[in-house]
Amino acid sequence: MTLRARVLLTVLAAIALALAGLTVGFNVVLANRLDTAATGVVQARASAEFAGLHVAGGRIELGETPDEAGPDTQIWVFHGARALEAPQSVPAANNAAAAAMALAQPSTRDISATRTRLYSLPVVAGARRLGTVIAGVSLAPYDQTRHTALVASAVLGLLVLVAVALASWWLISRALRPVAQMTAQAAEWSDRDLNRRFSLGQPRDELTQLAFTLDRLLDRIAASLRHEQRLSAELSHELRTPLANIAAQAQFALRHTDQDANGRRALEQVLASATQMGRTLDTLIAAARAELDPSRATTDAAAGARAAAAALGSERDVTLTISASPGIRVAGEQALVERILAPLVENAYRHAAAIVRIGVQRHAGTVAFTVEDDGPGVRDTDREVIFEPGRRAAGPSAGSRATAVASHGAGLGLALSRRLARTAGGDVEAEHSDAGGRFVVRLPAV
Repeated sequence: MTLRARVLLTVLAAIALALAGLTVGFNVVLANRLDTAATGVVQARASAEFAGLHVAGGRIELGETPDEAGPDTQIWVFHGARALEAPQSVPAANNAAAAAMALAQPSTRDISATRTRLYSLPVVAGARRLGTVIAGVSLAPYDQTRHTALVASAVLGLLVLVAVALASWWLISRALRPVAQMTAQAAEWSDRDLNRRFSLGQPRDELTQLAFTLDRLLDRIAASLRHEQRLSAELSHELRTPLANIAAQAQFALRHTDQDANGRRALEQVLASATQMGRTLDTLIAAARAELDPSRATTDAAAGARAAAAALGSERDVTLTISASPGIRVAGEQALVERILAPLVENAYRHAAAIVRIGVQRHAGTVAFTVEDDGPGVRDTDREVIFEPGRRAAGPSAGSRATAVASHGAGLGLALSRRLARTAGGDVEAEHSDAGGRFVVRLPAV
């Protein structure tokens, strides 16, 4: 759920609770007022009838003839248990209830079957109760008023909630529009585009304060990245010359001087180590150049795979096959693709029994390079460890599969390969395979 939706939901929940409270409160107050009004009406009717009675000689005399034209007027006058006056055309339940109230204590009673309220007023002469005046009023109009008010208040509350929802959505959208614009700008920026900033000026409110803080954070990150990239590039550049001299001296000594077997073996190890360090430095230089240069060059995927294989070579009897469909192009320079694939191909050469296979395929918007060998493979527990800088998987143990990671070397090749791939917008993974080692490089296609 987005921030806009969460804020809107919170506002609507609060407004809904408030409207529900107001609606319930209004209808409770209205019901109480209507109940009081109905009681007041029936009491007034009883009092008016009582005022017209005359008591003489222990008898109750009616002051006037009941109004036959008022069929809704419900008035009973009892002398003891005998009805002196009763309304015309009323339900039997009302007559029965009135007769019972004539002999009972003064009270108010609601008859649910006919929705009628009865009120009894005693007729007393001296200390002796002679009879009772009972008045009734229909509760149906009051019930209808309550029902109408309930429906109207519920509909009004719903309309108010909808109106508040629309107004809140508009206001929240306007308030968060700068955040949406900042998000869109950040999404367009590359992680290597170190010079882009929001540039909203000095902080004036919470949003401009956020932009100002993010700009300062980006400045610090950019400075740190530039320092790291310059350091990598400078170290790599400064070390290449002495390494080339070491390799040249070792080659000269092997070709033009007489050495015993131990001496030649030592010179060959020096030459191999210098060659390996040179490849590591080439990878570092490619990584620094790729991170410093935001340009999006493209290259033929198959050419990059062939260049990575040709740069290594092998003294072992290993067959290399490259399978690639024509016309597949990948984002990035050929040197970058070569440096990504080189550590994987070298690793496959080192541990293959007889065959190394390189495949190039396009899947949707990516190009997948697969480097496979028929060696011992990589254990499942080591598939992430081998990509950590300076880390190598544990050696093979009895009864378990061996790992395809070299037991010698600096342990930087696979880590740098993944770093370069991620710099180019892709990734490197070691996948499970029962036939040997299997590494997959995925890079953006063009």
